[in-house]
Amino acid sequence: MRQIVPSEWKKRFRHFLLDLDARIDSTLFSSGAGLRELWERYSTFMDRFYVGRWKRWVFVEPISEGATIGLAGLVLMLALAVPAFRETSDDDWLKKSDLAVSFLDRYGNPIGNRGIKHNDSIPLEDFPDNLIKATLATEDRRFYDHFGIDIAGTTRALVTNAQAGGVRQGGSSITQQLAKNLFLNNERTIERKVKEAFLAIWLETRLSKNEILKLYLDRAYMGGGTFGVDGAAHFYFNKSARDVNLAEAAMLAGLFKAPTKYAPHINLPAARARANVVLDNLVDAGFMTEGQVFGARRNPANAVDRRDENSPNYYLDYAFDEMRKLVMTFPKSYTERVFVVRTAIDMNVQHAAEAAVENQLRQFGRDYHATQAALALADLDGGVRAMVGGRDYGASQFNRAVDAMRQPGSSFKPYVYATALMNGFTPKSIVVDGPVCIGNWCPQNYGRSYSGSMTLTTAITRSVNVIPVKLSIAMGKGSPNPPRAGRAKIVETARKMGITAPLVDTPSLPIGSTEVSLVEHAVAYAAFPNKGRAVKPHSVLEVRTGTGDLVWRWDRDGKKPTQAIPASVAADMSEMMSHVVDEGTARRARLDGIPAAGKTGTTNAFRDAWFVGFTGNFSMAVWYGNDDYSPTNRMTGGSLPAQTWHDVMVVAHQGVEVRDIPGVGPGKKLPPDVLAAANANAKAPEVNPGPPPILTRRGANILVRVEKLFDDAAKTVNVPGKTTSNGAAKPASSVAFPDSFASATSDPAAPVPPRKN
Repeated sequence: MRQIVPSEWKKRFRHFLLDLDARIDSTLFSSGAGLRELWERYSTFMDRFYVGRWKRWVFVEPISEGATIGLAGLVLMLALAVPAFRETSDDDWLKKSDLAVSFLDRYGNPIGNRGIKHNDSIPLEDFPDNLIKATLATEDRRFYDHFGIDIAGTTRALVTNAQAGGVRQGGSSITQQLAKNLFLNNERTIERKVKEAFLAIWLETRLSKNEILKLYLDRAYMGGGTFGVDGAAHFYFNKSARDVNLAEAAMLAGLFKAPTKYAPHINLPAARARANVVLDNLVDAGFMTEGQVFGARRNPANAVDRRDENSPNYYLDYAFDEMRKLVMTFPKSYTERVFVVRTAIDMNVQHAAEAAVENQLRQFGRDYHATQAALALADLDGGVRAMVGGRDYGASQFNRAVDAMRQPGSSFKPYVYATALMNGFTPKSIVVDGPVCIGNWCPQNYGRSYSGSMTLTTAITRSVNVIPVKLSIAMGKGSPNPPRAGRAKIVETARKMGITAPLVDTPSLPIGSTEVSLVEHAVAYAAFPNKGRAVKPHSVLEVRTGTGDLVWRWDRDGKKPTQAIPASVAADMSEMMSHVVDEGTARRARLDGIPAAGKTGTTNAFRDAWFVGFTGNFSMAVWYGNDDYSPTNRMTGGSLPAQTWHDVMVVAHQGVEVRDIPGVGPGKKLPPDVLAAANANAKAPEVNPGPPPILTRRGANILVRVEKLFDDAAKTVNVPGKTTSNGAAKPASSVAFPDSFASATSDPAAPVPPRKN
């Protein structure tokens, strides 16, 4: 093999390698020498700029550290800015909330407006000078001087709030507030504030100062369901924003901070006090003198009395939100922003719902320690006919019927029983009410006792907790984890019926520990009388442009019903739940001659009380509780929720052809005594024994003092035989207070009689 390669070639190859090695060594040496020379030249050149001693620590080091920190800050700002700028990805960002919608009820009668009024929008130069000055003095005095963020104002607010130990002063500029109105929500988080700051700077680069101010005046929420100062001027003063005087302008400017708190139709004294603060701001900012605002102080604004106007504001908010989502589905080429929308609301039922909630809370809310309620009533195609999102829209615009997520308790059980019927069980299947545990969790019944063998119909009628848990285990047999597999089937059924809320998989899910939305819960029950077909909750029936052109219609363009459960299962479930109303936990919900079915629900510590039920015409959910999740006084779904459901359903079925529920017989005629008690609401719900509501000692003392004042006034003015200025004698006063009242309240130490509802 060695003879194959000639020796001459080997010699040349060795010489080549030696030459290559020499060249590499020479190149490295030359490069090193050249680099050393360059470094020496660079060092010699930089020595000219050497700064030592105190100059180094005063100038060089701070600049160097500042450059380093600044670079890191720029990288951090870029990372924080990306989520904010994503909010502006829509090419139509300026118009996406720029809708003007007039709402009609299902019969075509106007019920309210939402959004911006394009047709009569006022140019900025037409707004009164005192309104512009009042807004700037109160919200952002340096608006025309800063770049979107008022550094001085923010610093001042931070110092003031730190000294006060809480939020006393806001530091957001008008541009920041507009960014929040256009792109963000009202949540108080650091993330939202960071986005708000970046979006404010972004707006300043896209719009002029006057354009920003105009948008702010047009789109800020001003209370009473109005947006923009022009809408607020019409609502509160029955005039255009062009015509408001200084006192009215100050009251309008005071609404930007807290429209709910300072709305004059809700709290006129607070609105006037806030307007006086605005006048102080005008003087402090140098925009006006004390003499110029003196007349507005002496003659404060008077708002139009809106107490008798029953605008369905919670419903309008729900419909407007649905309309905004609907507009997003229209083609990009569609630029129309003014619409007339016919909704599914029935104002007679809506007024009855609001009255029923208020009456129940006023009469029994104090006894039950319940302060809030919500309900939603829909027909069987999902159209929401009535909605109550809370007790008082003026006090809180949070819609508890749509946005609140609450545990449904036992009202979730129909989804469990429907799943069981689809997995081999029947209404007459025998199950055992006895102890059961999943891991270390063991459910308990309401009475902490067990009843032995019973049918599924009896179990749902008596709202037994153990049975749904056992059903979830039985439905998962054959899988490695039967309870989890059974719960997965339950969640699938609830999803098909219309529940979109996150259903957290926990052992207690079958008895309603997961949270749902009230309006979804109400419409999901419509699948039972609907022969198993699930429908989507909606408020919009028809959309037209301002000129009357039809754009969208629910029966043509809306989501069609889907078969969620078999019709036979729906009929069996309806029959089972009819026993809950006839002889179970919801007897207060019985209707005279109208078949009804449903399920009550009560959560741990009585925090939530539900009744969700349906007839052949409507489905409805009612919730009572407290916003802070505090317990009620042992209120169950069969008390106020069932009674409210009954009262509203009676009105809803007036003038309506009563339909049968598949699987349920005709409605029963109630005995006269039961009917009279139900309709007149004569009997108060049972309340857990406790201290009776009484007139407090302080209240009794006040009444005694008032009584004495009346007596003294009567003795002074109506002394027998005393003549008046014209010489005529006046008879003695014939006003007298009942002896029983006087005797009950004259002695502060005496027991005070209980208050009567």
